[in-house]
Amino acid sequence: MIPIRDTAPCHSTPLVTWGIMAICIIVFVSMQLMPDQLSYRLINLYGMVPIRYTNPYYGLPFDGYLSFLTSLFLHGNWLHLSMNMLFLWIFGDNVEDRMGRLPFLVFYLLCGLLATFLQWFFDPTLAIPVVGASGAIAGVLAAYFFLYPLERVVVWVPVLFLPIVVHVPAIAFLGLWVIIQLYSA
Repeated sequence: MIPIRDTAPCHSTPLVTWGIMAICIIVFVSMQLMPDQLSYRLINLYGMVPIRYTNPYYGLPFDGYLSFLTSLFLHGNWLHLSMNMLFLWIFGDNVEDRMGRLPFLVFYLLCGLLATFLQWFFDPTLAIPVVGASGAIAGVLAAYFFLYPLERVVVWVPVLFLPIVVHVPAIAFLGLWVIIQLYSA
């Protein structure tokens, strides 16, 4: 099930949503244009590597805890970036419209920071970088779930080779999304 759009009207221009998307896309494309060694080094510097904050042998990185924030704007591959930006595009505009720009930005960043902290808390010995906006976007989806539970989400359901488009209530779509996330975790 891939969301195409929602039916909730948006009454303002989602500047913060567009800005977050622009930053993520610019960072990703820039890193794709870099030599691999430099790109990997930056992922390791600005991605959140849990063991750095757990094992004193590694020592606290030069940026302290900044990677908890910077990791939100890094993505591992095109699919990771594309899916995160698609969900932010579809659901972020309405949440930003309802919350207001500054509160939405603060909410988005806090959700991302909380998700990154929880990743560290539940897997403190992980020695590879945690990257992506998925935690922040999960927070946006949760907000949408509570703010617009009866709105419809237009989704594409690939059944065999037939593209089927259906309208489902947001509460059903987001509930299924949560189940998929828990199952694949």
